[in-house]
Amino acid sequence: MAENASFISSTRFRAIVAVAILIVVAVGIWLFVTRGRESTDDAQVDGYVTQIAPRVGGTVLKVNIVDHQAVKAGDVLVEIDPRDYQIALDKARAELADAEASALAAQSNVPITSTAASSSLTSAEGTLDQARAAMAATEKEVEATRARLSASQARERETQANATKATRDVERLKGLLAKDEVPQQQYDSAVAAADASRAAMDSARAQTAEAEASIRVAESRLAQMKAGEQQAMAGLRSAKTVPEQIAATKARAASAQARVDQAKATLAQAELNLNYTTIAAPTDGVTARKSVNFGQVVQPGQPLLAIVQVDGVWVTANFKETQLANMRPGQPAAIEVDAYGGREFRGKVDSIGAATGARFSLLPPENATGNFVKVVQRVPVKIVLEEGQHAEFVLRPGMSVTPTVYTR
Repeated sequence: MAENASFISSTRFRAIVAVAILIVVAVGIWLFVTRGRESTDDAQVDGYVTQIAPRVGGTVLKVNIVDHQAVKAGDVLVEIDPRDYQIALDKARAELADAEASALAAQSNVPITSTAASSSLTSAEGTLDQARAAMAATEKEVEATRARLSASQARERETQANATKATRDVERLKGLLAKDEVPQQQYDSAVAAADASRAAMDSARAQTAEAEASIRVAESRLAQMKAGEQQAMAGLRSAKTVPEQIAATKARAASAQARVDQAKATLAQAELNLNYTTIAAPTDGVTARKSVNFGQVVQPGQPLLAIVQVDGVWVTANFKETQLANMRPGQPAAIEVDAYGGREFRGKVDSIGAATGARFSLLPPENATGNFVKVVQRVPVKIVLEEGQHAEFVLRPGMSVTPTVYTR
């Protein structure tokens, strides 16, 4: 019995040792096989999802797509009633035509105003020169007339003195003639001389009066000339505003041109708004989340549907931070897709995220609060797929996958 018990114990020991050896060998083989690779099941297919929204509001006239329909870039998806925007476009065109006509008229006024103002300045300068020349001539005439007046007045005084002397001589000779102390001939000569002196005095007085009248006429003309000179100077001052007049005309032309540019911008916006009533697919893809129907009134920015690009998808794998020590861009990767029974796709690491996923969450963790529990963080890694493999199997964004990155 003792020998049997010893044999059984020995057999059990050998079995335990054999099992232990097998476990060690299996662990060694597993470690050798998995050495130099990192894998995670926290991964999914990613792709571009384009939200389609109108840029103008209105009533939907046509909806040309249904859910999950494949579309090409440029395909018309939705049409909005364009009548209001057509009217706005016609109005903008009319306003542009009116603005262009006003600008043309304002622009044509610039050379006209410039020529007229320059001519006015030249005419005003000529008028002032003429007025000054005429005034100078009149001043000389007044001076000459005054000289004649002075001479006439001197002549008048001379003739008056001669007439007085002749009259007195006649009176003296008249008394002497009565006494027969002088001959009659001498008396007659004195009377004739007195008459001649009086006639000369009357002539001198007439010349003086004529000179005085001429002075008055000349002074009146001189006053008119001075008034004309003042008027010409005022006209010249007004004409010297030529630069300001031209600048004002050019400013009005520039303002009219600015209104043309504004009308062109309004027209361009009206054309864009009319084009926006037709909503086309910006890219190839498959429609999803359709929420627009015929007759619906939509607003700018309102989500209508989404286009999912099924070509050019990639894998976003959230590896633990402890798995990134040897991971680098360009390393090969194998991706098993759950939806296709674990079928494997080939790819490579494109880039490693700049921050952990938690850092971009709505409420990122704040480890400085005092109650800190260390949690292994995950970092998103972008894996791009090789082209031309398993074309019959379409990968959709959001599908679960298990990527394995070969780090060695």
